Amino acid sequence: MATINVRQLDDDVVDRLKARASSNNRSLEGEVRHILECAAQDDMAAKRARFLEASRRLREKTRGRKQTPAEVLIREDRDRGHRDDF
Repeated sequence: MATINVRQLDDDVVDRLKARASSNNRSLEGEVRHILECAAQDDMAAKRARFLEASRRLREKTRGRKQTPAEVLIREDRDRGHRDDF
């Protein structure tokens, strides 16, 4: 396992980390380790939750509007002579 040293960290930051560690029943080192592990991992659940929330807001904004299916829009574009090969 590797060791990381963080120099010149503000005392206020350390105090807040200690308080957070205490509220989570961890040591300061354990809390910092937890924070770094969470930051380093690709949190797909959080990304999915943000996407679903954005989708919900978009559905709310477009509720009641007539929606044109994508295949209809693509067909109309092709019929006008627009092509995918640039």
